[in-house]
Amino acid sequence: MENIIEVKNLTKKFNKFIAVDNISFEIKKGEIFGFLGPNGAGKSTTIRILTTLLQPSAGEINISGFDLKKDPDDIRKQIGLVAEKIILYDRLTARENLKFFGQLFHLSKQEIEERTKKWVDRLDMAKWLDAQVGTYSTGMKQRINIVRALLTEPNILFLDEPTLGLDPQTSNLIREFIQELNKKGITILLTTHDMLEADILSNRIAIIDHGKIVALDNSENLKKLVTDKENPTLQDVFLKVTGTQIRDNADGKVAPSDMHRFGDNKNRVR
Repeated sequence: MENIIEVKNLTKKFNKFIAVDNISFEIKKGEIFGFLGPNGAGKSTTIRILTTLLQPSAGEINISGFDLKKDPDDIRKQIGLVAEKIILYDRLTARENLKFFGQLFHLSKQEIEERTKKWVDRLDMAKWLDAQVGTYSTGMKQRINIVRALLTEPNILFLDEPTLGLDPQTSNLIREFIQELNKKGITILLTTHDMLEADILSNRIAIIDHGKIVALDNSENLKKLVTDKENPTLQDVFLKVTGTQIRDNADGKVAPSDMHRFGDNKNRVR
């Protein structure tokens, strides 16, 4: 199976702080690739780079045959992003939001209407399409947020914590939808703190910690790293390779006791 994303020696520095430290990995076309790590491990920074929102300090990235540094506009045509923060306007209805973003993507009125209907029907949001987004629950906002990311019918979908804070029913709907999208041939990069979700959905999983890839394999092989439990879970693997220390941070800032590692306190953990 061919690679659709290739990352070689990717590094990102913020002043003296190294957020992503010389990582390399490939994502195969048509797979769901889990990308896990503790808070501040470098996940979000890596995704922001892969989605052309942030420039790398060093390294090479190829997405769908395009070089990230040379061809960012071509890459943007291939990808969709469901970011951790919902990208919608509360005072607009869902229909108005989707029309606005569709126009930003240079889609025709007909394309916007057809694709909106296609996805909102599947995500059970059609009856709420003309209500203001500000009146929605978190789960309803996330479903429209996913529709927004799919308007361009991307080949690659980046999902950053897609079920964070959602009720079990909505989480289940979104997980089933992710699997359906994948069966249609869409490659998916998934970040989540839900180890069961990652285990169920991912074909392969990479775990990043302190900016470095510390494990990468399918779930079955990763669980073999845990030798002191009879039936280890993915969470057992995660804690084994990243440790049990809590990664507290305030608004993304490095803890004062860690300043000697990264420089002054203006440096921010991503």
